[in-house]
Amino acid sequence: MEKLDQLPFMFENNPCPNCSSEFAYSTGGELLMCPECGHEWNPDDTTQEPAEAVIADANGTPLTDGDSVIVLKNLPVKGMPQPVKAGTKVKNIRLTEGDHNIACKIDGFGSMGLKSEFVRKA
Repeated sequence: MEKLDQLPFMFENNPCPNCSSEFAYSTGGELLMCPECGHEWNPDDTTQEPAEAVIADANGTPLTDGDSVIVLKNLPVKGMPQPVKAGTKVKNIRLTEGDHNIACKIDGFGSMGLKSEFVRKA
């Protein structure tokens, strides 16, 4: 049976930067490891928290919740006989995580998700 002083000890002040687990432990060297997600990191590296991702339109203009945007090209919609036409104005968008990062309602189509690369700020 191992002695308690030989077991890797927990680092309460160094939570995992990947999943924020507080159960990080030393791997015997300079690295720490998270038992929950398997992420390894060096606590001496001075890394800052990643900045929140900014969602921008096709022209690079940052978008915010409640903005109005204009669709730049015809976008086919699965299950609909016609696409969302270029030039359609979409009001009161909501920004979301994921591939389709704009949630909105379009007249005649209902609720849907759009990619920010196909719209510009109105």
